[in-house]
Amino acid sequence: MSSLALSRPSQAFLVKICGVTTPDDAAFAGRAGAGAIGVNFWPGSKRFVGDQARAAAVLAAVPAGVLKIGVFVNAPAAEVLAVAEQLGLDRIQLHGDERAADYVAVPAVRLVRAVRVSERASFDAAAPWHASLFLYDALVSGYGGGGVVAPWELINRHARRPFLLAGGLSPENVAAAVRATRPDGVDVASGVEQAPGRKDPARVTAFIRAAREAAALL
Repeated sequence: MSSLALSRPSQAFLVKICGVTTPDDAAFAGRAGAGAIGVNFWPGSKRFVGDQARAAAVLAAVPAGVLKIGVFVNAPAAEVLAVAEQLGLDRIQLHGDERAADYVAVPAVRLVRAVRVSERASFDAAAPWHASLFLYDALVSGYGGGGVVAPWELINRHARRPFLLAGGLSPENVAAAVRATRPDGVDVASGVEQAPGRKDPARVTAFIRAAREAAALL
């Protein structure tokens, strides 16, 4: 499995393109400069990758050196770990109401814990977790930001670092988001799509460029 060393230098800034459902999109995002590709294993998502054979095809198209991250919501821990092992996932992103106790045996470097933020108390959800990376998103009905911008000021003040910023990001606002929150990386799904689960190459390219240019100035 790959290791992830996050630090302030811009070359370590992680850009994650999430909700990828096709091999072509996975390959393009990696070539365009994404540091991670996210594949959604939650059947309730509009970006659900499908069965394991389809997921394997998508992940096989991810260029070497690009992290393969699986996104899960409230699946049994044994199932999550089995899928991660079978498909060679580098990271497990937990986006539901999972219990930290079920993942204590998993190395911290392999865990990405999502936290949905609406108020100061939202950050308490990170406390029990030993994850090496957190992802802060907007709190909306269901799971995932749904294209809703997260509360940047709260996240800047209270986030547990290192973290990825998610929630309503796009090529148009990602530079402002990076300046406002100083994250260790950014995560985008709907903001670079032409339809749910299908990425727009021009928007993917523009997003990655804008995010990295902003990070270089931090």
